[in-house]
Amino acid sequence: MIQLAFPAHDFRIKESDTGRVIFDFVRRRYVALTPEEWVRQNLLVYLCEVMQYPKGLISVEKELKVNNLKRRYDIVVYNSDHMPWMLIECKEPQVPITDQTLQQLLAYYQRLQCPYWMLSNGRQNFCAGISGGAVNWLTALPVHNS
Repeated sequence: MIQLAFPAHDFRIKESDTGRVIFDFVRRRYVALTPEEWVRQNLLVYLCEVMQYPKGLISVEKELKVNNLKRRYDIVVYNSDHMPWMLIECKEPQVPITDQTLQQLLAYYQRLQCPYWMLSNGRQNFCAGISGGAVNWLTALPVHNS
């Protein structure tokens, strides 16, 4: 497991007709502030501000076809050649990271085939690198070579 210390950040949160919303600086729009979105936004800030992953190479909640079903991944970080580099699955803080969570991420991974993937609920964070078909659990997030 990787320990992440989310940096203090001045999130733009406001009330809307549908409830509380938060400004997603990657998607450049307000989105519903759910517990999972809170994890996603803190993780995005961590990736960009602490790890220096380029914001322009990050994609959030895009549609993906898995076994002819429409799904949405949480976060994909691309490399400088715009190839998927890291797939990230976010869960609400009270949802434990389990084998079921891993299986969901692996279904997306089969489609994207990137060298890294991560699971996070904001409290538990697991990251792995895949090389030659072998999964290597990491103790820190990889450095992005943009």
